[in-house]
Order: sequence, then structure tokens, then C-alpha cells
Amino acid sequence: MSRPTDHGRRLELATRAVEVLEREGLGISTERLATELGLKRPTLLYHFPTHGHVIETALVALMSEQALHVMAAIEAHGHPIDRLFAQMKAVHAFHAGREHRIVFLTQAIATIGGERGREIVAKGVEVFAAQRRAAAERVREGIARGEVAPCDADALVATMRALTDGLMVQRVTDGLDLRAAHRVVWEQLLAPLKRGGTEAPPKARSETKRAAEHAPRAAKKSPRRTRA
Repeated sequence: MSRPTDHGRRLELATRAVEVLEREGLGISTERLATELGLKRPTLLYHFPTHGHVIETALVALMSEQALHVMAAIEAHGHPIDRLFAQMKAVHAFHAGREHRIVFLTQAIATIGGERGREIVAKGVEVFAAQRRAAAERVREGIARGEVAPCDADALVATMRALTDGLMVQRVTDGLDLRAAHRVVWEQLLAPLKRGGTEAPPKARSETKRAAEHAPRAAKKSPRRTRA
């Protein structure tokens, strides 16, 4: 009779094991990995028969957590363009300080995941493809309502995906300041496409607020009329 598996314990072991694999390399032996985790080899093999099982467990858990975080950020916005920008920033915020982890896991699952790894990658592609189709459809609906300037919705969503992933890789390799990159994406790509709607990026809102606060003062400084 097989022993029951504690999901929380298994996930905790997978997280620690990934740290070792990332530090020592995927070629580390199972025996040494078990030693690094303070386990006996049979115990490690009970939870994870291969390194691929370690990677799979950690990647699925991380992506599931990311999905919840990102969806919550997106649903706070209504305008299609704001939703695209919110998605990029939410993904980057979720991985802030640990971008190397998702880069390592996605590369590792493709390298040692085997057939199961390929299934996970294919499933992830399918899920994210569905999300991208939905985002593109919202952009098209926004164009029809006059909220978004005419554009190729599919190409826009694909571009945002490429920028989101590429900027995260650059954050790992070059230490890129994502805030500066976000400003460029908003000001040069997204803002020109936005029409109507009540939302605006934080910078624009603050500038609007300052203008409103200064308006009364400006009125008070108007020259007084002189009586004839």
C-alpha cells in the first residue's frame, strides 16, 4: 500500500529542491540532491522519481499562483488598453526579485521534463492562447465602441506578450529597470491607442489632480475689474 502524499510537504520540498537545482545545475545526482535537502534518497524518490517531477511540481504551483495574482489585477480595470497594461505590470510585480526562478523553471521543464513536461508546456500554451484570444476580442470590442483606436488587436496582444516575457528575461540578464520600460510601453504604445473611458495611468491621474487643485488659485490671481 502506497503512503499518502502531503501536498503541502511535497510543494515545500519541490521549492527547496529547485533552489538546489538552480544553484548546482540539473546534472546533480539524486543522492546529492537528497543530501542537500536533508533527506534520504528513497524519501526523495518517493516524492519525486525524477528531477523532472521536481520541476513540474514547482512550475505548476508557481504558474497557478501567478494566474490568480494577474487576474485579480486585470479585473480591477474595464478599459481594454488598461487591462493589457495591468497584465504586464502584474506579471512583473508577481515575479519581482525572483524573475530568475520562472526563467529557470521554463527552461528546465523543456529540457528534462520528458513527455509529461511537453504536455505541461502544451497545456500552458493552450491556456494562455485562450487568454490572449479573449484579450484581443476585448480590444476589437473596444474599437467598435470607439474606446480603442483602430489597430490589429491580435498583433497588439502578441506584442504585449513578447514585451512582458522579454523584459522579464532582460531583468534577469541585465538588471533592467522595468519602471522605465513600463513608461515607454504606456506612453509610446498603449496610451496613443486609448480613447474614452474613465481610467488613466497613475501619472496621468496625479497630473489631472494637480491641475484641478491649482485651478482655483489661478482664478484668484485674475486681475480685478476696474470700475468705470
